[in-house]
Amino acid sequence: MAAKPTKAWRYAVGMFGTSIPINIFKTYASIFYVDRMGMPIKHYSLTLLIYTFIDALDNPVYGFLSDRTRTKWGRRRPWLIVGAPALALLLIGFFSPPNIPNIILYFLPMYVLTGTIDSLINANYAPLFPELFKTQRERSHTNSMRQAFQLLAMIISIALTPIVTGAIGYQTTAIIYGLLGGAVIIFSALGCHENPDYNEMAKPRMWDSILSIAKNKHFWIAGIATAFYSAAMSLVMSAMPFYAKYALNISSVQTSILFATVLVVSIAFIWVWSRFLNKYEVVKVWRLALMFLGLAYLPLYFAGSFMWAVAAGAILAVGYGGVLATNDLIGARIIDEDASKYNQRREGIYSSVGGFLNRLNGLFTSLAFFLVSIIFGYESGDNPGANPASATRFLLALFPFILMILSAVFAMLLNFDDGSTQEHEQEHS
Repeated sequence: MAAKPTKAWRYAVGMFGTSIPINIFKTYASIFYVDRMGMPIKHYSLTLLIYTFIDALDNPVYGFLSDRTRTKWGRRRPWLIVGAPALALLLIGFFSPPNIPNIILYFLPMYVLTGTIDSLINANYAPLFPELFKTQRERSHTNSMRQAFQLLAMIISIALTPIVTGAIGYQTTAIIYGLLGGAVIIFSALGCHENPDYNEMAKPRMWDSILSIAKNKHFWIAGIATAFYSAAMSLVMSAMPFYAKYALNISSVQTSILFATVLVVSIAFIWVWSRFLNKYEVVKVWRLALMFLGLAYLPLYFAGSFMWAVAAGAILAVGYGGVLATNDLIGARIIDEDASKYNQRREGIYSSVGGFLNRLNGLFTSLAFFLVSIIFGYESGDNPGANPASATRFLLALFPFILMILSAVFAMLLNFDDGSTQEHEQEHS
């Protein structure tokens, strides 16, 4: 029985839903709890470290359970429909902390719970991409649309958040973002038509799946390169509010403009980079984008004024758009290789373990915040140390620059056996 085609925009809009809640969560958790509520930055760093190890366990488990799910509604959709309202409720709770002396007792479990439900959703949304769209042309088109939706969500949940929270507060903002994100996830999931033939296939076994991933050198090379890149961009997003306050001394409106510049320019350049994919191998375009992004951190480090920072942010966005346009196509190609070799549909566990490697950024961001406390003496908003401006430049640009060098080095090691994308012009089977 052939699967009903899924409209690219209907799947792609799901990225808007998944991005709205998690971006306010990841970007403003530090400024809300450390700077506003006075939680020591070491406690924030410790929480990131703890959650990284929890994430190492929950991502593969969620992916494995998703691959083995068999229902008349599909393998992924039931998880998405259940997970969406849970994520909305946890986001609201996260930004509604009680007034207790030791706030980490609330922050730690809420951070872990919110993060793990986000992992559950992504363990089921991401695997739909290589299943629903088979050729590189389809994937490039859909991924461009999906990443544009993600960046639109980031404009709302990151760039506009300083203005919105200034007007209505974090709690009300979280309610709006949570409900909006959850509703869009459900809308997208209901419009995705999974292949019913996959319900008839044998369920993947845990050990076989683990062994397949362990032996897949392409997966590990791409995964590690992506982990370094993800950590670099995660630091940009979480450090930007500190950078705006201490290094640039700009208003909340100017902070929003700075964020919006990066995101809007990224949207434009996703389409530009996607045009290269019609002419060049995806691996080559991916490598070029990573190298460009790494070099783009240097102007941001030296920015001394608002306008300089906006220009530097635009340069950064060019490289960011390139990585967004190519990164998921690399992952889909690796999943295709596994399916062809073993005749198993393991999009879930591959995407989830890849997602865990991506989320190893928690280790690097934890280390970066810890180093800031040691080197620069930054403790909290109540005690920012003697030179908070240098501390935020280190967080936003210098440490990410080092991470991007490592990402580009690993990307150079990835070479598919046939030297090209074998799915480039393959039609749906």
